[in-house]
Amino acid sequence: MRKAWIVAGSAAAGGTAFVTLLVVGTYMAAGSLVNGVGQGAVGLAKGSVPTAYQPLVQKWGNLCPAINPALLAAQLYQESGFNPKAKSPAKAYGIAQFILGTWAAHGVDGDGDGDKDIWDPNDAIPSAASYDCKLASYVKDVPGDATKNMLASYNAGAYAVIKYKGVPPYRETQNYVKTITTLQKSFARPVGRVDPSRQAATAIAYAQKKLGTPYLWGGNGTADQGGRFDCSGLTKAAYETVGVRLPRVANDQYNAGPHPKRSELLPGDLVFFSDDLGNSRAIRHVGIYVGGGYMIDAPRPGAVIRFDPVDTPDYFGATRVTEDGARALPTASPEV
Repeated sequence: MRKAWIVAGSAAAGGTAFVTLLVVGTYMAAGSLVNGVGQGAVGLAKGSVPTAYQPLVQKWGNLCPAINPALLAAQLYQESGFNPKAKSPAKAYGIAQFILGTWAAHGVDGDGDGDKDIWDPNDAIPSAASYDCKLASYVKDVPGDATKNMLASYNAGAYAVIKYKGVPPYRETQNYVKTITTLQKSFARPVGRVDPSRQAATAIAYAQKKLGTPYLWGGNGTADQGGRFDCSGLTKAAYETVGVRLPRVANDQYNAGPHPKRSELLPGDLVFFSDDLGNSRAIRHVGIYVGGGYMIDAPRPGAVIRFDPVDTPDYFGATRVTEDGARALPTASPEV
């Protein structure tokens, strides 16, 4: 939901021409954006890791060559959604989801306070990095990508990686490796331009047809809801029309791809808003960028789906949705 300072944008009348011109014009100017993300030292995307944990992830994510801060962040997000109180039915605990046996063997006193606390991110995040690096050392002589071999060891055990001389032919393990390596792209700070989305125009066209539809909290556009949406229900439905299945809530949708700068926004990018500009888990609103500084969004109860400006004090950032990025996102969070 947007705050009161957001004013209504352009009316639905004339919206088709407005959006078409913005989309076509912006994409004609986007030829220089197709080189993708460049190479270089890995930093964290703005706000992708909660402020309280960002220094830990940045520091310990550089513990060994097999990991980096974005990869470590992707693991923590996949395991717990950065929830230090998370616990799973498999009896895994804390922000890094250690089981007690693994913690006893590999937990470290990361903050040097004299104890190893599985619930304390100051211990658990360093322990996760340390465990990754230890696994990497076990399989350091195995051919192939050291990071993928480390991730496969985390899932299937180092013995399996050594036996198969790389990522073993287990579907679960292969999916785990792909998921984490894909997710890390949404936590990494891009060092170059980000590729335009191929699905963007169709997603915008869907949202455009909904202009003027009344807002409904929790709305997914179903018939029993009168075809109404809330903000993330609209973005989810728009991308489903092109076969991309986004999570239901805005703060998880933020992790569906890399994050272009404000100056690099293209039509179809998801744009996000928050009261805490240092924490993507606090995001509370999302819209679909259409160009020219405007988005289509479902802003709040009592309003309708409309054009709204993007440049407001609560603007958090943007995501260029990718199919692989959306598919990699967790479908459920650990219990609290």
